[in-house]
Amino acid sequence: MATRPLSPTEDYTRDRKLLKHLRDNVHGNIFLEPDNLDQRLRDLKQLGLTHMVYPGAVHSRFEHSLGVYWLAGKSIDIITKYQGHELAIERFDVLTVKLAGLLHDVGHGPFSHAFERGFLPLVLNGSTWSHEEMSVKMIDHIVDKHNIEIDDELIKKVKEMITSCSQSDQCSQKENKFLYDIVANGRNGVDVDKFDYIVRDSRACGLGCSFQPERLMETMQVVEDEICYPAKDYLTTYKLFAIRADLHRTVYAHAKVKAVELMVIDALVKANPHFHITSAIHQPSDFWKFDDSILKRIEYSDEPELQESRDLLLRIRRRDLYQYCNEISVPKERLHHFPKVTPQDIVCSQTGGTTLKEEDVAVSNVKIDLTRGRENPLERIKFFKEYGSNEKFPIPDDRISHLLPTSYEDFIVRVYSKKPELVEAVSAAFENYQQRMLGMNAQVHNTPNKKKHQKKLAY
Repeated sequence: MATRPLSPTEDYTRDRKLLKHLRDNVHGNIFLEPDNLDQRLRDLKQLGLTHMVYPGAVHSRFEHSLGVYWLAGKSIDIITKYQGHELAIERFDVLTVKLAGLLHDVGHGPFSHAFERGFLPLVLNGSTWSHEEMSVKMIDHIVDKHNIEIDDELIKKVKEMITSCSQSDQCSQKENKFLYDIVANGRNGVDVDKFDYIVRDSRACGLGCSFQPERLMETMQVVEDEICYPAKDYLTTYKLFAIRADLHRTVYAHAKVKAVELMVIDALVKANPHFHITSAIHQPSDFWKFDDSILKRIEYSDEPELQESRDLLLRIRRRDLYQYCNEISVPKERLHHFPKVTPQDIVCSQTGGTTLKEEDVAVSNVKIDLTRGRENPLERIKFFKEYGSNEKFPIPDDRISHLLPTSYEDFIVRVYSKKPELVEAVSAAFENYQQRMLGMNAQVHNTPNKKKHQKKLAY
């Protein structure tokens, strides 16, 4: 393994016979160095159940991981070209960054974040499991399973890059910590992971995307061990976060997408005792068996204990979804202390008429932010005036535009009725809840009478 700095024009892989040539529908030609890929990611849709609303959103985490690998390589290539000798970037560093991009999502469970943030908290109260931590375990499993000969220090740093440790005292890297911000940026959220999925997801869903990651990649410069951008590109960095937030609102957190997610989560909860899903989340040898195909395993099973799960999946097939009743956006002044709403909260707010039970109600609590909760991520991004400058600085919003937001997080509460005939009762209970908690009716409009009087469809 080379220990000398790369020259600005040196090719990272000298023997092109060792490269795999792939054609990606977003980045074009991709040349891949590693021989062993986690093929399981082919069976995990990048956007989980979003394809039930956006039919084109069937791309996989395998495709996304290849894209992040490619962009991570291009980023380190650009930095090496202009600052390679100055920063003493080695071949070891290049390979580490690219591998981190390729492997950053190997710990994901089925159905994207619905598994991690929806299913697990229901079956494991207080669960702190994360796909990043599972990715670290999966990397060890892949290396052992395929008998891959690879430098231990390289694998250690790959894991640290995936878990965004650049701001942590546990990070083993003492110099060139900027390398840790390329794939998963713990400092300010500007990383090639977002560069890929924002463009890829927008295209798959048939949406336009005005964000051009190449602009930021080609103009970035490392100043005092931090990746910085030209001051004139301030609005380009803002656009990254704004488009991400818009994707969350219109795609990832679409009301019907959430309805399907809630139904699949309920199906998995009921199927968990049969498949022992939760017992596998800490064991890579078992975890790798769980991908999106678990729904097919439920649907095709004749096991009587899976009947309730099969019924829910059949409802999804027939488009007999949990019925969206209404939603509220929590007032800005209440964001910092407003609790997550539960079905029990809604049931306890009913005042008469039809008697609701907790199992009749589903609630989706959706937080949409610019990656740092109520904080402005732009305040953490550093800029420079001209190339070669050793000065880096943040740019306050009021120096750029008074049209930029003054709040950086939305908290949306959506309530669903699991039975069409209960929409009116659930909607009324939700309105009572708003009056009790907020002292007002915070929803934009009332639930339409047509939806309230809807009856269960007959098949």
